[in-house]
Amino acid sequence: MRLELLEYYLLHYEDLPRCAQASLEWLARHAGVRRSICLAMDGDAGLLVGVAGVGVSADDLEEYSAPLSHTHDPLVRALTAPAPTTLRSGRDNGLARHPGFGSASVLAVPLRGDRHDDGDAVGLLLVKAGTPVTGSVNWLATVLGQKLDQIRGRGSLTEELRKLRRERALFFTIINSVTDPIMLTDTEGRLIVANSRAEKLFAATEEESEGRRRAVELNNMLFSAALSRTVVEAPSEARELLLVDPSDGSDLLFEVLSTTVEDPREGTGIVSVLRNITDLRRATEQIEENYQRLRVAESAVRAERDRLNLIIDSVADPIIVTDQSGATVLMNDPSEELFTVAAEAPSTAQRTVQSNDAHFSSFISGLLLGESGPGEIRRGEIGLMNPLSGEPIPVEAIAGKVLTETGELTAVVTILHDRREALERTRLYEQLRVASDELQMRVQSATAELATQNELLRRQAIELEQASRLKSQFLANMSHEFRTPLNAILGYTHMLLQGVAGDLPANIRRQLTRIDSNGRHLLTIINEILDITRIEAGKMPMQVSEFNLNELVPEVMTELDPVISRSKLTVTSRLCADAPVMISDRQKVKQVIVNLLSNALKFTHQGGIEIGVDFDASSRIATITVTDTGIGIAPEHHDKIFEDFRQVDDSPSRQYGGTGLGLAICRRLASALGGRITLQSRLGEGSTFTLTIPAEAPQ
Repeated sequence: MRLELLEYYLLHYEDLPRCAQASLEWLARHAGVRRSICLAMDGDAGLLVGVAGVGVSADDLEEYSAPLSHTHDPLVRALTAPAPTTLRSGRDNGLARHPGFGSASVLAVPLRGDRHDDGDAVGLLLVKAGTPVTGSVNWLATVLGQKLDQIRGRGSLTEELRKLRRERALFFTIINSVTDPIMLTDTEGRLIVANSRAEKLFAATEEESEGRRRAVELNNMLFSAALSRTVVEAPSEARELLLVDPSDGSDLLFEVLSTTVEDPREGTGIVSVLRNITDLRRATEQIEENYQRLRVAESAVRAERDRLNLIIDSVADPIIVTDQSGATVLMNDPSEELFTVAAEAPSTAQRTVQSNDAHFSSFISGLLLGESGPGEIRRGEIGLMNPLSGEPIPVEAIAGKVLTETGELTAVVTILHDRREALERTRLYEQLRVASDELQMRVQSATAELATQNELLRRQAIELEQASRLKSQFLANMSHEFRTPLNAILGYTHMLLQGVAGDLPANIRRQLTRIDSNGRHLLTIINEILDITRIEAGKMPMQVSEFNLNELVPEVMTELDPVISRSKLTVTSRLCADAPVMISDRQKVKQVIVNLLSNALKFTHQGGIEIGVDFDASSRIATITVTDTGIGIAPEHHDKIFEDFRQVDDSPSRQYGGTGLGLAICRRLASALGGRITLQSRLGEGSTFTLTIPAEAPQ
């Protein structure tokens, strides 16, 4: 704070070096000027010498000594300059550098006293070039110049110092006598002057307890925040500020009144007076609490007073209030519909009202005479009628006595509840109960019938399972029975075609060739039936071995080479570069590929067929795709072709033959190998069958 430096000037008013050194250290702390030198005029020696420095060595400071008579010296010329002067190394002073600043340029700020505002300066403040001469730097140049001028004229300094000390002591005596905290702060909230009461709240020494120091730190934060809002919003408006008592930690509420002051040396400051309103606030809060209690009590009285009117006006049921003699004193609108009638109403309506009144009076008399037994409430049913329509209205009457604090009867309040809705609900409930019983009986009957049907279905399922098992057994037996003679026929036919019995005429050879072809076709059908029965019975064994798909695919193509040659189609293979080694059932994989390629050859009339092999090393999955340019398959038939004995065209006159078991067997074999078969095809656009299997078949 600036007050610290001014107090230091007062304590060391005769020591020029100490005052100058304290000024430069203050400049380093508050303005961030880390390197500076103060030069002062020595009138007796006629020299401009260095007296203090910050961030420089003593040797550098001693190098500054310029005769005042050398007016060509840049430092001497800077004394007469009206504004700060920039001195550049090597040109302005003839030196390669400025002592303490190296080769950097230096800004020379003149230090003038009050009597030399328009004359020569009494000293120079040297800082690094580029330092802005505003704010703290400008203020320090002014007060330091005044201090140098005062020390040069010591004769008048002593009396002024005594006067200043007396005024300062009187000032602090006055502000310390005030019980309210008084403070002078700068615009950033830093404390400049404070009385003793303010110091108790906002100042603490290192020797005091940690709790007190934290309370003081919190108070400073709260006051700075309040002060910033005061400056921005309304400087002269009183505001409330909650602080902490550093002595006991209790809350203190103050009213803060702040005023902005201007000083040519100190700049803008804020004078704040804090008035303790803690007790006043507590008293105000107590008064407010008592006032709230009073308002609550008044509300309760009004609620009690309006309760009867509120009940009568809000309840839809008829409500009647009678006095202790049974005379009606108050009733709501639904009650008036039952117990009052216009003068011009028919006589039947008037007689109905009289009858209703008689029934009601009899009920109230029973309560007043104690016929319902001891107690202040009576319940009962009254038979009333609608005066306009003559419709009977069964009501439940509930009457209660209103007593004073001494037990004296003042009134009787009766509520008449229409029971027509309750009776209707009872009737509907009875109908619902009867319907529920009937439904329960029907559910029981349906449950018994369902159990019978389930038993029949279970027995049928057993019979179907037995029939399926017998069918599979029959097909397996018949397949064996068919294969034995068929293999003999094929064997003898092959022997004849090979010329074992001698050369055959061309027409006989042609007939034998047809017998061999049809026999082998029949053998294929029998093998498919046998395979499907084995798979369904779970008796298809797995023969796991190692093989290479890149070798298996050409083998399949070689085996079907005669069929490929007759088809006149282009059949190509796209093998995998990684040559995947499979650990699976080689024969079953081959059977699937043969079946897929055979189907492609059967249903493709022009174009070509491609067999592709791919392998994903990361997932250890191999894929074999068979793509053709054949007739294609409509999307709605994609699932149908994988069913047993099913083809796209099931009619007896279909163009393509076959049992419809090939793809069904392929899908089952792929599943047994741990894989699957997928199809991508559109009618007239060819088909792509993809066999996806793992490199290691599941055991």
